[in-house]
Amino acid sequence: MAFAERASAKYQLVLQIPSRLRALIRRGEIGLIGLGLVAGAIAGLFVAGIFAASGALHHLCFGRQQVSNLIALETPAQALAPVAGGLILGLSGIFIHKWRPRRPVDPIEANALHGGRMSIRDSIVITAQTVVSNGFGASVGLEAAYTQMGSGFASWLGGLFRLRRADMRMLVACGSAGAIGAAFGAPLTGAFYAFELILGTYTPFGLAPVGAAAIGGVLVSRFLGSAGAFMGEVAAASTLSEADMAPLLALGIICAGFGIAVMRAVSLVEAAFRWSCLPQAARLAVGGMIVGALALVTPQVLGSGHSALFELLFGAGPPAAGVIATVLALKAAASAISIGSGFRGGLFFASLFLGGLTGRLYSFGLGLIDPSLAPDAWVCAVVGMTAFAVAVVSGPLTMSFLALETTGDFPLGLAMLAVSTIVSVIVRRTFGYSFATWRLHLRGESIRSAQDVGWIRDLTVGRLMRSDLDVAHLEMTIKDFIGRFPLGAAQWVAAIDPSGRYAGLVFVPDAHLFNLDGDASDATLARIARFPDRFLTPAMNITLAAQLFEQNESEALAVVDNECDRCVIGLLTEAHVLRRYTDELDKARRDLSGETWTANS
Repeated sequence: MAFAERASAKYQLVLQIPSRLRALIRRGEIGLIGLGLVAGAIAGLFVAGIFAASGALHHLCFGRQQVSNLIALETPAQALAPVAGGLILGLSGIFIHKWRPRRPVDPIEANALHGGRMSIRDSIVITAQTVVSNGFGASVGLEAAYTQMGSGFASWLGGLFRLRRADMRMLVACGSAGAIGAAFGAPLTGAFYAFELILGTYTPFGLAPVGAAAIGGVLVSRFLGSAGAFMGEVAAASTLSEADMAPLLALGIICAGFGIAVMRAVSLVEAAFRWSCLPQAARLAVGGMIVGALALVTPQVLGSGHSALFELLFGAGPPAAGVIATVLALKAAASAISIGSGFRGGLFFASLFLGGLTGRLYSFGLGLIDPSLAPDAWVCAVVGMTAFAVAVVSGPLTMSFLALETTGDFPLGLAMLAVSTIVSVIVRRTFGYSFATWRLHLRGESIRSAQDVGWIRDLTVGRLMRSDLDVAHLEMTIKDFIGRFPLGAAQWVAAIDPSGRYAGLVFVPDAHLFNLDGDASDATLARIARFPDRFLTPAMNITLAAQLFEQNESEALAVVDNECDRCVIGLLTEAHVLRRYTDELDKARRDLSGETWTANS
């Protein structure tokens, strides 16, 4: 009997371990740092696996793992590989849509609108589609798959421990930091990618978990031998003078305009395919056919372009300006067509490739005008990479650190930071979106960064309103009204017409004042009813409600079920809206500054 009791006690203790561990992580900042490290390390594993899977498909379709450094396709039949990839994606997408009808959420959208909550199943699907797209030669990068899988796992991990909203968003950023850090072997790049693109802000509180995640991802990728494929190959000594700053800033402006043009080209291609009314599988096949045709001219348009970048820009004996211009034009077209036709992937590395080509071509052009004006061709290539990536991906510090960690050239870092700042301002003022947020804008979302605005959408009028609003018929005399609603009994009463529709809002003191000033025996509520055509609906968020209060200069508004039926269901006051809005802003400020953790410790 004693043995059974001891066994039962041990069993109960084992059952309590998950809850105790969850409480420990939720209670202290150290626990979140540990989770961030785990998320970053696992993201490094995902990066290695995704890269290997894509390389295996490249070898299957084109005979080598790095497809973009092919001088020419071995056989014209290899140009059909993107077509095959498009058909696979299109046909499988029919079943995926039936299985997962909701649109997947990426890390930026998850942190901006959903409190960091992502679906691990959707992330696996997106990753598989990206691997197929890139592996069969579509002109897309793998970085979107890296961050999707890393952040998706981090969100799943946060859900396992039931983290708070702010902590969940931080952990999603940790997953992305580990993924990007592992992909480029650059921990600072990974950390600032998380701050600028996934969190939308830098916080001292987030430095430890995000930094730990980035370092964890880099260490795992180095252990597996997958780090350094990008880093180290572009290191070189630059010759940079103060006179070079003006030409480099001009290069940044050119890259900003070119980056915006590429992003708009993607949306134009999408619109053209929608206008064609082709089924999705057929769109992908046509897109793959066009990319394959471009690959017959130059295979450098295939895949993300890692190996082609070094062959064209940093290899022995750089090609002529005409070759670079041809590859630049065809790569931009292939990227826009690939994404616009429906292939999965992003423009992260494509933007680096296009920027490097632009910088190299810019150096050729200046050399023809006046050789003394042209900065070093290698410097122009690296600055062009940074500037173009800032225009498309955003994140000026992210791209500056990437270039700095790539080259190890600190004097060049000053020029890259200046160019990144200029490009960021130009794109923000003239275009207003990165490629990721531009895609969300085209779907109808209004977010421009990953800053948390989801709580605003969660605070709807339906959640904030009072449902105990009294109603009275519009034909009721004011004398009868004040008999039914003496002072102090209620402050606001909704007036309804004979069909039960909302017809205005009556301020009870107004009725009593009207009775004092004149004969209220025959006057009806129609004389004193306010805002007969102004009301709120339950789906409106707190921001829109506050705007309507300001526009109407009202202290309260009635809430109706919908604009058609106008059945009164509640009341909302401006004072309550402003109080809740202030409370939520204060809570968000405390989460960013880490005061929440200080209070809990």
